[in-house]
Amino acid sequence: MSFPKQRLRRLRQNENIRRLVRETHLSVDDLIMPLFVRPGKGIKQPIPSMPGNYQMSVDILTEEVKELEAIGIPGIILFGIPEVKDELGSDAYSDAGIIQKAITAIKKEARDILVLTDVCMCEYTSHGHCGFLKADEHTGHFEIDNDKTLELLAKEAVSHANAGADIIAPSDMMDGRIGTIREALDREGFRQIPIMAYSAKYASGFYGPFREAAESTPEMGDRSSYQMDSHNAVEALREVSLDIEEGADIVMVKPALAYLDIIRNLKENFNYPIAAYNVSGEFSIVKAAAEKGWIDEKRVALEILTAIKRAGADIILTYWAKDAARWLKE
Repeated sequence: MSFPKQRLRRLRQNENIRRLVRETHLSVDDLIMPLFVRPGKGIKQPIPSMPGNYQMSVDILTEEVKELEAIGIPGIILFGIPEVKDELGSDAYSDAGIIQKAITAIKKEARDILVLTDVCMCEYTSHGHCGFLKADEHTGHFEIDNDKTLELLAKEAVSHANAGADIIAPSDMMDGRIGTIREALDREGFRQIPIMAYSAKYASGFYGPFREAAESTPEMGDRSSYQMDSHNAVEALREVSLDIEEGADIVMVKPALAYLDIIRNLKENFNYPIAAYNVSGEFSIVKAAAEKGWIDEKRVALEILTAIKRAGADIILTYWAKDAARWLKE
């Protein structure tokens, strides 16, 4: 059937009709809020490149989490800035580490919100890389020791679980880390704790503001030798397949906006929950344009989040989570 019998505009003529036939529904239930925690007390330090986001001490962070819980946000993910960094990133797996302290405090005050923890070494190592660095015996250049790093990641995951984390989210992109972490969690009695794997995490230019927020910029080189090449799509299917085989419960694409095709590919190929990380650069670009009056932040942000959901994401990690929860209620 074609025009004039078929007129698609009939179903667009007012908001109530548009609501009835809307295909994609963005909800507060889809959202996870990333938060940054640092040592100290009474600290709420603005992150210049991410307006509205802060490095917070544990006491301030706990109040923020209570507010997020009150507006219906189902979960948060924590990133820590330790007081001291070293080559082994020892604060990452210390029972007295900044993330461990934050989890304990949150669980006393906000019992109904999920606490996810980023499991990686970059925030805790003195060199800023995501694992244990060793010198290549032939060239003398430093490279990540994948298998040594697995041991440290497993210790970090178990430490987070001991502190009360609800979901473990490894973001390091080492080969075999999901299986190693799953075995360690199971061995220590944490069989019930899910793993949200950063499975298709790309070496991206969109991470700049996050690295300021988490103080995790590499001192030398970059992360291209372990994060995915932005040109590759089939490789993402291989990464996800391996993570699922090793025990991942949720798989993630990061970044989200420039990789909507990857989200869709995963949704079509795997019957698994798909998370997508709407990363700092995607957030900051919109913030900067909105501050100049070039775009409407609310409209554009909700359009982006809806696009990520439409592509196939079940869970969206986004710095707009708090704002979006309020906008969606309006």
